[in-house]
Amino acid sequence: MGRLLAALLDLAAQQARETDRKKREALLHQIQKIAYERVTFTPIWEFAQLQAVGPRVEEAGLGLIALMPFSAPYEDVRLKGR
Repeated sequence: MGRLLAALLDLAAQQARETDRKKREALLHQIQKIAYERVTFTPIWEFAQLQAVGPRVEEAGLGLIALMPFSAPYEDVRLKGR
């Protein structure tokens, strides 16, 4: 476990045990300050889109283009013959 995480967990434990409201508030501000100054934020994007394929579809087009999360191009969607 990293030193930063250990320090934050220690402060959180101190805050949980503290009964004085002003001291609890000061500990929370200290936790927030450390987290704001020292923690790196990395946004992670996840494409979440519903995909469905019916019984008439022969090849849906999902995954035809590498790293493309959608069913595309629509021209490549093939239907089963009757």
